[in-house]
Amino acid sequence: MTTPRGHVLVVAEQLDPTADLVVHALTESGTPVLRFDLAEFPQQVALAAEHRATAPGWIGSLETSRRAVRFQEVRAVYYGRPGLPVLSPEVDDAYRAWALSQALVGMVQVLTSLPVTWMNHPDVYRAGAHKPGQLTTATVCGLRVPRSFIGNDLAAARTWGENVGGPLACKPIAAASLDLVGRPPLMIPTRRLDVSDLDDSLELTAHYLQEWVPKAYEVRLTVVGSRMFPVAVHSRSERGRADWRSDYDALEYEPVDIPEDVNRRVRRFMNFYQMNYGAFDFAVRPDGEWVFYECNPAGQWQFIAQATGLPITEAHASLLRGAIG
Repeated sequence: MTTPRGHVLVVAEQLDPTADLVVHALTESGTPVLRFDLAEFPQQVALAAEHRATAPGWIGSLETSRRAVRFQEVRAVYYGRPGLPVLSPEVDDAYRAWALSQALVGMVQVLTSLPVTWMNHPDVYRAGAHKPGQLTTATVCGLRVPRSFIGNDLAAARTWGENVGGPLACKPIAAASLDLVGRPPLMIPTRRLDVSDLDDSLELTAHYLQEWVPKAYEVRLTVVGSRMFPVAVHSRSERGRADWRSDYDALEYEPVDIPEDVNRRVRRFMNFYQMNYGAFDFAVRPDGEWVFYECNPAGQWQFIAQATGLPITEAHASLLRGAIG
C-alpha cells in the first residue's frame, strides 16, 4: 500500500520571517508541517535513512522534539537559508571539521534525493544564484542586461569604462557582508562612480562593474511557480535610488503590470534553472524598457507581501500543498 504524501518539510533558520509565513499558511490550510534548521542537527534532530538494494530511493524518517515524519509522507520541501549543523562539545577539536562535513552532507544529500517538489532544490539554488551566469542566461532568454565587467585588471577596467562612455555602477558579485569588529554585519550597497574613480584598490580582488542604467523606478518581481508578482519600488532618497536595499525607510511600493515579452522571457529563465521561486530585480528605464539586474533564488519577499497585500504567501502554500511527489 502506498503511503499518501501529505507533509511539507520547511528547512530554514528559526528566525526566518518568510518561513514563518509559509508555515502559518500551510498550517491554516490543514497541511502538516515539519520545520527544522540544519543547525539543530545532529543534536536535536534524528535522521534514520535506509536505501534498499532492490528499490530506488531512500526510506526512513526525521524526528525533532516536536514531530516526526517518514520520508514517504513528504510531498514538498521549502528550503530557505538554514544554518550549518552544530556539533556537540563532546566532539574532539581534531575531528570537528570532519564531523561537520559528515553531518551536512549526510542530511542534505538524503533530503535532496527525495522525489518531491522543492522551493528551491539546493542544486538549483547553487546553479542559479551566480550573477555572471545569470547575465548569460538572461541574454539567451531575451532579457535586456547592462554591459558588465568583472575583474581586477585596472587598465582593462578603465578601457572598458571609457568605452561605456558614462557613469558606472559598482556592486558585489556575491551575496556577502562585511563583519567588522564591534559592529553589526554591513551590507555593501551598489554605488555610482565614474571611470576616474577607479584606482589601485580594484587590483586587490575581483570587482563587478556595470553601465549605470537610467531608470524611472525599479521592480522587484517575485515569481512563485507560474505566478508573477511585479512591484515597482520608488525611493525618495538618493541613497535608495542607487540601491533601494540601503534605505528601506525611503521606499514606496506599487503593484504594476509586467510587459508580456518580459513575462515570457522570465519564464524561460525560470525553466532554464528549473526554479520554483525567484526574486528578480529590474530597472525600468524612462522609455519603459525593463533591464534585468539579477535573480535571487532565495530572496526575501515578506516585506513586499506586507506592503502591498499581494498573495505571495498563499502562492507559496498553494504550490507546496499541491506538489504531490
